[in-house]
This record gives sequence, C-alpha cells and structure tokens, in this order.
Amino acid sequence: MSLEDAETEIDHAFTRADLKGKSFENVFAGAPSFLRRRYTKDLTQAEIAITGIPFDQAVTNRPGTRLGPRAIREASLLQPCDAPYGWGFDLLSEFAIADYGDLAFDYADVPAFPDKVTEHFERILKAGCSSIALGGDHFITLPILKAYANRFGPLSVLQFDAHTDTWADDHADRIDHGTFMYKAVQAGYVDPARSVQVGIRTDNPDPLGFNIIDAREVHLAGPEATAEKIKGILGDTPAYMTFDIDALDPAFAPGTGTPVWGGLSSAQAAIILRNLAGIHIVGGDVVEVSPPFDTTGATAIAAAHVATEMLCLWAWTRRDRTGG
Repeated sequence: MSLEDAETEIDHAFTRADLKGKSFENVFAGAPSFLRRRYTKDLTQAEIAITGIPFDQAVTNRPGTRLGPRAIREASLLQPCDAPYGWGFDLLSEFAIADYGDLAFDYADVPAFPDKVTEHFERILKAGCSSIALGGDHFITLPILKAYANRFGPLSVLQFDAHTDTWADDHADRIDHGTFMYKAVQAGYVDPARSVQVGIRTDNPDPLGFNIIDAREVHLAGPEATAEKIKGILGDTPAYMTFDIDALDPAFAPGTGTPVWGGLSSAQAAIILRNLAGIHIVGGDVVEVSPPFDTTGATAIAAAHVATEMLCLWAWTRRDRTGG
C-alpha cells in the first residue's frame, strides 16, 4: 500500500464502508473503537453491537469503572488483525460487528439510569442484533438482563466473578453492584437452576439456587473440566455471559474495585472460554475494569481479550446454527 493509499484508509472507526473485514492501522493512532470496528448508530447491517456503559455509581469500594469502556477499547487495539487464536475462523471477516458507542445518560440523575440502560439494549435487540457491553460497574447487568429477558424469557446466566452478587436487597430503588443478581432472580429475569457462577471466593449465606464453581474447584479440577461442567449445566438454553474482571486474581487484574486473592489466572480463563464453544450465548458483558488502579493497563487488556472471546463464542453459535 502506498503512502497516498494509506492516508485515505486511516480511521476505520469512521471511514470503514463495510462492517466486516480486517483493519491494518497503527495501534497508537486513530480513534480507538473496539477492534477498529466502525462507530455507528445504524445497525441495519450489523449482527452484533459493542457498546459501552460508563457507570460506576453503584460501587461499594473503589470507583473508576466509568473509565472502563474507553480503556477496554484502547486495549483491544493491541490484538492482531489475524483470526483470534485457536478458533479456526476469521471473526472480523465473517461477521458484521459494529461499535455502537457509549450509552448517553445524565450522571446526576441516577434513579433514571436503569431504564435508560434497558431502553438502550431493547433498541439493539429490536434491530436484530446481539450485544457485548463494556462496563462500568456490575450493576449495569441488571437492566441489561431485563431487556434480554423481555425478548428471550428467563435466561441462563454464566457469571465469572469473585462474588455471587446475590446479597438480599428488597429496596426497589437501591442501585448496588453487589445485589443486582438477587434482584434479577426476584424479577424473574434469570433461572438460577440453569445458571452457573464461576470463580467465587467470598461467602454468601444464600446462593439462591445458583450452581457455583468456586475458585478453589477451578484450581483443583482444572480449566478444561470446569468448562465441561459449565456446558453440562447450561445445556442448549439461551445464555447471557457476564464477566466481572475480579474473577481474575489481582495479580492478573489489579485494576478493579473489589479485588480478592486466589482468583483465576488469565490462562485459566482463556482455556475455559475457548472450551465453552457450543454454548448458546445470546449476549454478554465485561465489567468492573477500573483503570486508575492499574497503571500497566493489564486489566483492560484482559477485559479486551474476554470481550473478544465472547464475540467468538457468539459467532461459534451462529456458525453452528446456520451451517457456516
């Protein structure tokens, strides 16, 4: 490619005509959309939308996850344009992926926030797309699940986390990242018996019927056995995946609000996610990345890889069900 040609091809986040295809651009230049996908609010041609939810007003400890979507997008640029390793297909060339930008909301009107999130994802789903959300603290998953449950009915949930987030909370107006899953169950968005929480290493007296694979079990049984157990629980039911980055040990993801030692390694997480190919994933999110607590960027890098693996899991399902 000549210099003249290169100058007309830069900033694929804005200039890309097709939602499919690779982007060969300098990592350190241009607009940091997720994996250099095109920023667009027009989902007519899109199959799945990446969107950021920069909210961190439900945290119990260290804030900063409002900066997570921007950091994850930037970290995603470090991944090569080649097909994701080990999947056997070229995600970016085969599937129309759009960066839908971030949710716009009034940060001072917190009570209005949940409905704004639900409406945001209902628009995406109405357009015929799936979604991967970049958080934001973990509360954002509750209003997202509402939108998905309105479309699919009660969902299976695959939750990677240090915490179950099922602490009791019967105050309808409270917004708390530690009780969102309790509320999701109470509202009927989630079927705990067909759901599984992985990496748990904090006590909660009432797991609400969730299947739990704690961090100790992952370490002792290994990631391949863990993936097989997850697949056995989920079966073929429509599943939403939520990955709290504190599922990883602080050695691998220090930039998070509530770090807990003894977590998964990034290598274990990578093997589990790859071996989950075949689950019926309909959407997902990566949450709790707080860049101010990680000057290396390692936490955002891990989150960008998790989001890419989610895309691959979704794409695997699409290929399998359409004979691709």
